[in-house]
Amino acid sequence: MARIKYKEAIDMKVGKGRPAIGRKTDKKELKRLYVKESKSIREVAEVLRCTKDMVYRSLKEYGIPIRTNKRRSILKKYKLSELERGIRSKGIRGHARELGVDESTLRHHLKVRSKLW
Repeated sequence: MARIKYKEAIDMKVGKGRPAIGRKTDKKELKRLYVKESKSIREVAEVLRCTKDMVYRSLKEYGIPIRTNKRRSILKKYKLSELERGIRSKGIRGHARELGVDESTLRHHLKVRSKLW
């Protein structure tokens, strides 16, 4: 026979996992650190002296969109015409080396960008 926990028996909300450590973050302070200063969740947690889980939960609660782990390509800052001009003069391998990216990355970026236009 399974045991019924006390809180479940009286229809009280049962929290899952560990309780949060640290004080609850202020929305204004959280927005300043995470959105305006672009700090990571881990860095925000260090500044506010709480866990990263607390920061994550606060972001969700306040409706602040969480950034993905994807890194933005450095190729986004170049115009398509600039990239094509560089490729014509130095070749795709040489231009990719000059930009500091792999040749396949440059090819993929050009393929995706040309589909968008």
